[in-house]
Amino acid sequence: MIDRRLTVLRAIARHGTVTAAAEVCRLTPSAVSHQMQALARELDVVLLEHVGRNVRLTAAAETLLGHAQTLAAQWERAQADLASHREAELTGTLRFAGFSTAAALVVPRAMARLRIEHPELRLHLREIEPARAFDLLAAGDTDVAAVVATPSIPSRSDPAFEQYPLIAEPLDVLVGPTHRLAGRESVALTEVAADPWIVGRPERAYHQLVTLACTSAGFDPPVAHYADEWDTGAALVAGGFGVALVPRLAALPGHHDTRRIPIAGPSVPTRHILAAIRAGSAEQPIVAAGLDALRGVCAHELPELAEAW
Repeated sequence: MIDRRLTVLRAIARHGTVTAAAEVCRLTPSAVSHQMQALARELDVVLLEHVGRNVRLTAAAETLLGHAQTLAAQWERAQADLASHREAELTGTLRFAGFSTAAALVVPRAMARLRIEHPELRLHLREIEPARAFDLLAAGDTDVAAVVATPSIPSRSDPAFEQYPLIAEPLDVLVGPTHRLAGRESVALTEVAADPWIVGRPERAYHQLVTLACTSAGFDPPVAHYADEWDTGAALVAGGFGVALVPRLAALPGHHDTRRIPIAGPSVPTRHILAAIRAGSAEQPIVAAGLDALRGVCAHELPELAEAW
């Protein structure tokens, strides 16, 4: 119902390039440029300025963006109000998105609850990196996303989204069976500062998580290998090729001989898992049911890790 060009403008604001905005909006770069030019002509203002390969929103575009955020949130609230005129039983499709651990552990449990409580509700899950999950939310292609807090996702103050804390999950050190620390009950993160490290690729959330944990402890991890799958990372650790950080809930393959050691100290590195939705959609019955199910799983099945809303 809202001019799609405003959605495109919001994507440009998030990603900084026409090409990236085109990708998340499933358009060609030329189509994005054409839409922005047409919108600028209609409004009789300049919306974009080119800065090298990137584009920058003008002051007029920033003003329009603020109104676009308000319109989008108000449309979500309108849908919530209209829901009161429908049948009491929840129907339709609730679409979840989640990164690997959440998609494997938290979201399926929430879906199981929803299947019992709302049998007419259709459920859909897409496993995806956290930053991309926000693109899906903004485009209306998913309703509730379980994400890990990293610098690559929008801030909690971003007016386009609402984010709710779910889990605060400690990170453990993962070492091989012959590692010098293998028999320890706990370690300080600095004790493995000089070891070769196994991390995910730089564009992945796991890489950002490990880098932040290490820099907060006062060192840059000497990266020896990149591995995005736990199976690959565990195999390298078991073979003595390096150490890794692993979140407490991450399921490791049992056929690799590794040791998980809790990190001791005043500041234990922690992964924060959040639920994210479009601003204004929290009162829509389907979205509210999804949030309640996620919160219920965390509060009752993972109480030692659950965070208060």
